[in-house]
Amino acid sequence: MKDGAISNASTRRARIGVVGAGYVGLATATTLAHLGHQVRCGDIDPAKVEKLSRGEPTIVEEGLEEILGEGLANGRLEFLVGSASCVAGAEVVFLCVPTPRQPDGSADTSALEAAATEISPHLERGAIVVNKSTVPVGSTTHVERLLARSDVKVVSNPEFLREGSAIHDCLHPDRIVVGADDQAAAARVGELFAGTAAPLIVTDAATAETIKYASNAFLATKLSFVNAVAVLCEGLGADVRDVLLGMAYDRRIGFEYLRPGPGWGGSCLPKDTRALVYMADQVGYDFSLLRAAIEANDRQLGWVVGKIRAAAGGSLEGQRVGIWGLSFKAGTDDRRESPSIDILSRLVAEGAHARAFDPTVTQMLPELAGGVEICEDPYSACEQVSVLAVLTEWEEFRWIDFSKVLALMERPSIVDARNLLDPVALRRMGFAYSGVGRL
Repeated sequence: MKDGAISNASTRRARIGVVGAGYVGLATATTLAHLGHQVRCGDIDPAKVEKLSRGEPTIVEEGLEEILGEGLANGRLEFLVGSASCVAGAEVVFLCVPTPRQPDGSADTSALEAAATEISPHLERGAIVVNKSTVPVGSTTHVERLLARSDVKVVSNPEFLREGSAIHDCLHPDRIVVGADDQAAAARVGELFAGTAAPLIVTDAATAETIKYASNAFLATKLSFVNAVAVLCEGLGADVRDVLLGMAYDRRIGFEYLRPGPGWGGSCLPKDTRALVYMADQVGYDFSLLRAAIEANDRQLGWVVGKIRAAAGGSLEGQRVGIWGLSFKAGTDDRRESPSIDILSRLVAEGAHARAFDPTVTQMLPELAGGVEICEDPYSACEQVSVLAVLTEWEEFRWIDFSKVLALMERPSIVDARNLLDPVALRRMGFAYSGVGRL
C-alpha cells in the first residue's frame, strides 16, 4: 500500500472515456476535463446527451453548470450517445453505471456487465478500464472475464462523493483509492487525479472495493447511533445539541455526521449497507452490528411518523399535513431512498392528505401515492394543515416568514425532523414545536 500525494509535475493529459452520465459519471467526466484531460462521456439516453451538450445540467449539483460549460467551451468535454463511441481511442475508460439494490440486498450488476460486454471490441489495445461505480467485491475480476481482452487492464477506483457537493469532492477528495494487480495500471489511474494533490492509496482490487463499502457502512452506523442518542435525549430530558457538541470535541469522534434527523437515505448508504450484509452472509459472517444500524434507521423513520401523528392530535386519518422537503438531503434533487418520501408514504397510508413542497420538484412524482399534492411554494404547503413537517434541511426554510405560516395553518404545530429551525423563536410566536432530541 502506498500513501502519499502525487506531484502535479507528473501529470500528463489523457484521452478518457466515461460510460454513463448519472451522478458519478457526470461528476467524473466534468472534473477530469477540468483537470486538463480530453473526455468523452457516453449515455444511452439521447435526450440527456442533447441537454448536456447544450451545457444544461441534468441533475441539481452545486458548481456543475459552471464546470460543465467550461469543459464544453474549451473543447475538452464531449457527450455522445452510447458507449462504443466514447471509448474509441480512449487510454482510460471509467465505468459509471448504476448498481441498484436487489430484494435480497445484493447489488444488481446487469448494467455493469452489459457495459463491459459492449465496450470490449471497441477498446484500444493497452487501454485501462476502471470500475468507478460501487460494485460488489470481486467485480474487477468479473469485468476482466467479461472483457476477455488480455491486452486490457481493469482497475478499481471507487468514488466517495456526497450528493450536493459532488463537484467539490471530485476536485478536493479526501483520498484517491486505486486497486489493481498491475502496479503500472494503478499508477496511471492515480496520475489522472494528480491535480487534486490528494493522498493516493494503492492496493489490490478486492481491498479497494471493500474500502468503499466499509466507509459507507461506518457512516450509516454513525448516523444511526446519533439518531438513537437523539431519541434517548427526549426520554431523559437532555438536549441532543449539547450532548453531541460535548462528544464532538473528542478528536476520536469529530463533528462530521453528528446531526440527528429523520433517518439516512439516498443512493448510497441504504444500498451499500445491505450489500455489505449480503456479502458478509456469503462468507459466513453475521454482521449483526450493521444489521442493527439498518434496523435502527427503519425505527427512526417510524418514530418521526409518530411525532407527526402526535402533533396532529393523535391520529392522521383525514388530517392535512404540510411537508417541506422531498429530496433525501439538501443541495440535490435525488429522491432515491429518501427518508422524506418514506415518511410521506407512511403518513398517506394512515389516512393523511399531504401538501408537499421541495425546491427541486414542480410536478407530481411517480413514487408518490394518491393523497399528495405538490405545491408551488412553501407557503402553499401550509394552507389549512394540522401540522407542518420539515423533512429536508433546505437552507431557504430557515428564512421563511413564519408569521405568514402561522396565519395559514389550521393548527400551529411544527415537527422539525432536521433541527433546522429556531424552537425558541417559533414557540414565542405561538407554534407548538417538536425537534429531534431537543428541549
